[in-house]
Amino acid sequence: MDINVVRGIILIVLVVSFVGLWAWAWSRKRKPAFHAASMLPLEEDNGVIPNSGDPTGGEGSESC
Repeated sequence: MDINVVRGIILIVLVVSFVGLWAWAWSRKRKPAFHAASMLPLEEDNGVIPNSGDPTGGEGSESC
């Protein structure tokens, strides 16, 4: 078995693994878990995620 055959087999295994991981990450059943993980930086210390639609945080627009 030549070294280039081994390299080709490794390349095929890595490409198939990459496509499998990509399909798993973009599957619809993973969306709720990824959404929950994306909200982690926004959590308060008590575990509550603020759900305000106001980007100013609810305060009036004041000019400085």
